[in-house]
Amino acid sequence: MASVGERLSAARVQAFIGRDEELARFAEALADDPQAPFAFYLFGPGGIGKSTLLRRLADHARAAGRLLVELDGRFVSRDPADFERAASAFLDVPGTVLFVDSFEHCQWLESWLWHHFLPRAADGALIVLGGRLAPQPQWTADPAWAGLLHVTELEPFSEEQARSLLAAARIGPELRDLVLRFAGGNPLALSLAAAAGSTGWSREEIWAPSADVLRILLVGLIGEVPSAAHRRALEVAAQAYSTSEELLAAVLPEEDAHLLFAWLRDLPFMESTYRGLHPHDAARETLAADLRWRAPNTFVTMRRRLTEEYLRLLREAPEERVWTVTDELFYLFREGEIVARLRTWSREDEVHDRPLHPDDLDVVLRMAEETEGPASADLVRYWAQRQPQAFSVYRLVNTGRIVAFTARLALLAPPDPQDLATDPVVAAAWEHTDATAPVSPGEHIGISRFSVYPERYQVPSRVIDLSSSRAQAESARARGRAYGFAVWRDADAWSARVKGSLADTGARPRVGEHTYGLFSVDWRLVPVETWLRHFISATDVPAQSGPSGVSRTAFDQAVREALSHWRDPGTFAACALMRARLAADFADPAEELRALLRQAVDDLAHDPRGVRAREALTASYFSGAPTQEAAARRLSLPYGTYRRHLRQGLDLLCEALWHRELHGGPR
Repeated sequence: MASVGERLSAARVQAFIGRDEELARFAEALADDPQAPFAFYLFGPGGIGKSTLLRRLADHARAAGRLLVELDGRFVSRDPADFERAASAFLDVPGTVLFVDSFEHCQWLESWLWHHFLPRAADGALIVLGGRLAPQPQWTADPAWAGLLHVTELEPFSEEQARSLLAAARIGPELRDLVLRFAGGNPLALSLAAAAGSTGWSREEIWAPSADVLRILLVGLIGEVPSAAHRRALEVAAQAYSTSEELLAAVLPEEDAHLLFAWLRDLPFMESTYRGLHPHDAARETLAADLRWRAPNTFVTMRRRLTEEYLRLLREAPEERVWTVTDELFYLFREGEIVARLRTWSREDEVHDRPLHPDDLDVVLRMAEETEGPASADLVRYWAQRQPQAFSVYRLVNTGRIVAFTARLALLAPPDPQDLATDPVVAAAWEHTDATAPVSPGEHIGISRFSVYPERYQVPSRVIDLSSSRAQAESARARGRAYGFAVWRDADAWSARVKGSLADTGARPRVGEHTYGLFSVDWRLVPVETWLRHFISATDVPAQSGPSGVSRTAFDQAVREALSHWRDPGTFAACALMRARLAADFADPAEELRALLRQAVDDLAHDPRGVRAREALTASYFSGAPTQEAAARRLSLPYGTYRRHLRQGLDLLCEALWHRELHGGPR
């Protein structure tokens, strides 16, 4: 009896069309033909069939008894050492075949691969790269690589091949011309049409390369969505960068995540990776656009749920997961105006960041002096001695040369007099806090103090992308962080860029020959969750406002913030809920508001729906459980069940407190 893998391979062989030359050259290499290439580089636009061809070549290599290592460029670290560890068999085991799909997402590795990695391949090893971009011309023009590298730009299917695919998919002859008129020879569009089948199409159907038609194709491809739960799972996958079963369980705690994940996994346009499921780019964008048009409130609600889960992970996940979560969080907002101004999403800067090593200090000081002058270099030296852990250096992937550094300081209140006397920028930051809302003892401020990239000095770049993501992760995880500050020399330009995310303090401290702009956010007034909502404000629906002018959305966020700080009286006293109407007449606002929250949670037990919700809220916020997982264990509940009760409790509590805010008394 054939195994599942054998049956999958047989199905791929039956469905595979064309690419005869690539298959033949690869077969020669597997047969150890001395004239055959060692490296195969396949490139072409999205949907042209690169991944399909790579899977077919992998089947050939597996059948030949070769060891396979398969990597996805979307999940390759920026550190070459991580790539080398993942592909170690390619260097150690003779005959290994290394496949790297979506190579355009790790294109910065290209020079390093040719120079440092590939020459160390084990005997008989082969490599296959597939991506959207052509290789750098120096490799195809290098005589040394002429016989070792085979480059192929994948072309669309010929009309004969396209018709063969549609015929094999049993698309009726009367529809093939219409499909071909839309899809041409693009394998993805043809495959979607083939998967949709002939059912429901008419001779009069107008095929045109538009989002509307692709959306119709997806409807035909998915068929009748089995239930509302399945549709919600599809809505998660449309927005999340990667969808795991754990993410589904967290965002849809009332549903059977295992069942929904299995259904998503079987959809033809879904790709499985080690981090979860990815719809093809065209399918994702179509699904998201359809949801935004069909149910704009649902679109916003789903994005908020994903944001909430990513923020939970940022605060509670192990350190090694934080960077991935930060990327996925910002991916949600990639189309927002603010993110578009601040982030490049560029892969041109082939850099990765690492902590400052003592041996790096001379290079860092030289960069500081060349770009900002000797006075700034002296301050770099000062802070590197006091907070070396705050510094990150950025190295080119292909050479390891340091090209940039940043420093994100964490400074406790009250400020150190020596810091104030030494660094005018830090002094200006503390002066701003004193003039606006002083920082309490035990709290601290964060300052992105230095961002020095001589080749692209303080303009949007991948270095700033990386440092910004780190800073946001730190802010989301930090306890007792009162303010966040960023420092830029071109104050006018950055004032426009950060508008809507950071406030210009107006301070212009001078260091040496240069003045700097200082921009801030008070995290006590604007919790991270609220701050992030600025990125999606364009998609939010208008909200009802209370007597104090606070919207219902902001009020609910203030309730959540107050709960999270309930056990820290100092931080609680500065929370946004203190400025709500319901706290206006308290003689001792902080203590009485804390008592009101506790009583409001206890009152939920009077509602049959609220008994378990009260237990979940109490375990999460009042009992001292360090994480939500720990709270679930205290209640002896499965995590998904606990999350369902917690979400219901938050909804009921916010509703009760909002009623008090509007009407001045309990419901």
